[in-house]
Amino acid sequence: MNSRNKKNYDVIVIGAGAAGMTAAISAARQGAKVALLEHMEQAGKKILATGNGKCNFTNRVQGLECYRGQDPAFVLPVLEQFGLESTLDFFREIGIFPKEKRGGYFYPASGQASCVRQALVQELLFRKVDCYYGVGLRSIKKEKDRFWYDTKEGEYQSRICIIATGGKAAKKTGSDGSGFKYITEFGHHLTAIVPALVQMQGKQSFLKELAGIRADSVLSLYIDEKLICKEPGELQLTEFGLSGIPAFQVSRYALLALHAGQRVYASIDFAPEQSHKELEAYVTGWQKRRGGCLVGSCLPGLVNQKLIPVLLKEAGLKHNTALHSCGSKDVRRLVTCIKGLHVDIIGSKSFDQAQACAGGVDTSQLNPKTMESKLVRGLYFAGEVVDIDGACGGYNLQWAWSSGWVAGFHGGSK
Repeated sequence: MNSRNKKNYDVIVIGAGAAGMTAAISAARQGAKVALLEHMEQAGKKILATGNGKCNFTNRVQGLECYRGQDPAFVLPVLEQFGLESTLDFFREIGIFPKEKRGGYFYPASGQASCVRQALVQELLFRKVDCYYGVGLRSIKKEKDRFWYDTKEGEYQSRICIIATGGKAAKKTGSDGSGFKYITEFGHHLTAIVPALVQMQGKQSFLKELAGIRADSVLSLYIDEKLICKEPGELQLTEFGLSGIPAFQVSRYALLALHAGQRVYASIDFAPEQSHKELEAYVTGWQKRRGGCLVGSCLPGLVNQKLIPVLLKEAGLKHNTALHSCGSKDVRRLVTCIKGLHVDIIGSKSFDQAQACAGGVDTSQLNPKTMESKLVRGLYFAGEVVDIDGACGGYNLQWAWSSGWVAGFHGGSK
């Protein structure tokens, strides 16, 4: 390649998001000469949108169940090296005081995501990382023991390459999937990539009637009739389908299944604190005391009133039916709908509306202790570009910090 205008580094990190900035800082702390290449005009744009602008950057509760992927256990060696306490110490060192809120959620004490981004950028400057923004990357190739980067602004080269370009979620922040091209050119396999932590689209027409309802419930997800997971919390019903934390938490499983051509549906329990038997006893008790009332009269104190016409219709009951005319089968059908309203899942909002994406670099091709490629020596990966995603609650950022730090530490030590 033409050597004119090339810049030489020990480590070059592609992508200045949460994982990329952490990787660059970690590598620089090992004494490496580091450059950060970013195609956006500034670093960390996606950080600014996290936690509704407050940046929930990690969580006290940690465990394998908080991370997802084809091999979730891949995260364990990474978290052992840079887990919760290391993360909290790191942020204290760069000027972020962690504030723990209910449920173990950690935020910066200022309550501003912008201060997290600013602290990381300041640390990059302090560690003398050369940051190049608005870089039009054309290709990454390896020749002998060097990586060569062809950009619209000139050429760069390095001994170590760390790719932290993110997934496809939130394109406006720079996470547009553009990095996957370079990854596959190195021979790496990508698992199916779908939106995650996103609103799901339902098939049923009654969703339009229920739009705006927020209900404490339990959402159960079924794939090909098999129960995959349950998520409690405040579910939001929209004209489009299902939203809120429970829907976000199960969305990656639903969308990967749809991608594979499987049947997916949700079952919503609007009375999770009562059993079927307790609800049946409640309804039959009303029959005895107020049998002349309409069948829906026993429900307003139990579920949102907008739900009642839909529940009755799904149970095969007319709204003007008197309670005393309902048989035991009618009562059971009504209770079944309250405890498990069926919604077929047929899709989701786009990547632009997703908080994260599922899928990415196949972890079987990476060393879980270092984040280095097993196919290309000196090539490392970090963050959402890898087939690991987290649950709501700061876990995607924890994965970014942890994988970025480990990649930078091992890459910068070579």
